[in-house]
Amino acid sequence: MDPTALRKICLSFPGAYEDFPFGPETSVFKVRAVIAGGTRHEAKLFALSSMDEGDFYVNLKCEPALAVQLRAAHPAITGGWHMNKIHWNGVRLDGSLPDGMIRDMVEDSYDLVVSGLSRKQQAQLGWAGLERAGGND
Repeated sequence: MDPTALRKICLSFPGAYEDFPFGPETSVFKVRAVIAGGTRHEAKLFALSSMDEGDFYVNLKCEPALAVQLRAAHPAITGGWHMNKIHWNGVRLDGSLPDGMIRDMVEDSYDLVVSGLSRKQQAQLGWAGLERAGGND
């Protein structure tokens, strides 16, 4: 995984965009829906990365129980730096984790963030979510 590949994954989700609130060296990937009349909702962070190949990592939201399991199984996964370590993992992108696993963790982070949006916002993003995918909506 390299910075270009991570950026492509993060920007592949509906409503996702890249922002630089901490300066050009830190990419912050957020999701935002737009309501009728063009009004924008507040954006929600789902990934934050150094994008520096010398110190390449990404912070991703994660279910707390899964976060503990991932940290125990993979030395490259720790509590998210400068984040709530109960809900965020820091993932060192040094080649020790398969790209598919990283892709899945990014998608899970996006899904967790979008699941906290209103149903209207979720619908605007075309997000089915786990509950709706199972027909329980």
